[in-house]
Amino acid sequence: MADTAIFDVDGTLVDTNYQHALAWFRAFRRYGITRPMWRIHRGIGMGGDMFVSEVGSREIEETHGDDLRAAWVEEFDQLIDEIQPFEGAHELLADVKDRGFRLVLASSGKSQHVEKFLDLLDGKSLADAWTTSDDVEKSKPEPDIVATALAKVEGAGGIMIGDSVFDARAAAKLQIPTLAVRTGGFSVGELLEAGALQVFDSLVAFRQALDGTPLARAGR
Repeated sequence: MADTAIFDVDGTLVDTNYQHALAWFRAFRRYGITRPMWRIHRGIGMGGDMFVSEVGSREIEETHGDDLRAAWVEEFDQLIDEIQPFEGAHELLADVKDRGFRLVLASSGKSQHVEKFLDLLDGKSLADAWTTSDDVEKSKPEPDIVATALAKVEGAGGIMIGDSVFDARAAAKLQIPTLAVRTGGFSVGELLEAGALQVFDSLVAFRQALDGTPLARAGR
């Protein structure tokens, strides 16, 4: 019985994916490595520990991995003030909370970034718990962040809400269902194939449809 709603933050509640992509593009370029932006974007939602070898190569990870991640932080910090919540993000969280769910904001982002995003959402006023990269060893598509989120509130069962195929794959490894929004740029077909039960075009559309989802009431 689901009693915990686990919300991905980056790309789901706050509009960060293209800033992430640009920061990675610039980080790679520092080391004379050029990857097309579309290819970088397709990896957004995957944690930095996985991203370099996936979008670059294993050799690039072995040679420059830690330096690239440090460069990414520097580049992303220059863009962070441009980031805004998606329309309806706070209202959706409040509605889900009112329906009786424990609420966990699950991110494997850097703690200083997560703090910024929680402030943008006024998320601390609603969330029972939240996570950062400090809480996990491996990021998505590994399931660590989902398991940690559920454990933080001693939840009996969870529902994942995310924007990427990596969210759905991570949750599926723990047999936790996913509800997805298209804010990450993935298609309906891709999200369904990755394991999402339902896909919505926006957080506003998602909130309007809550009664027809597993988030209608806690314990369903």
